[in-house]
Amino acid sequence: MIKGVHHISMKTDQPEVFERVKYFYTQLLELPVVREWETGIMIETGNCWLEINNDKPGIRELGAVRHIAFYCDNVDETIEKLRAAGFEVFVEPKDILIHSDPEIPARIAFVKGAMNEQIELFHDRSDNAQRF
Repeated sequence: MIKGVHHISMKTDQPEVFERVKYFYTQLLELPVVREWETGIMIETGNCWLEINNDKPGIRELGAVRHIAFYCDNVDETIEKLRAAGFEVFVEPKDILIHSDPEIPARIAFVKGAMNEQIELFHDRSDNAQRF
């Protein structure tokens, strides 16, 4: 039986990219390292891990996974921190309303990560946001 997402994996074969990815997630987003080994790292995101390996080439184009969305308590502050560190913001912070049942009012923004992965910062403003 499925209990949840264990980890999301990303790969690079470029040491400088690996170090930039590590900096992006552990220093800028302040996510803790759970495991580390010679060619990789596992980073805690709150409800799953990111596994980043430095031993094989990664795909540099969008595939089936469109983006990673992180719940964020302050989208604007986080986006400014990432922008100041030189990361490309390609959707500025904005308020949206997801017309679901029940509706979800949210604040979102998108930034490109260190391996060009698309990261959404998402703040759920609904009454049902207790999940986080």
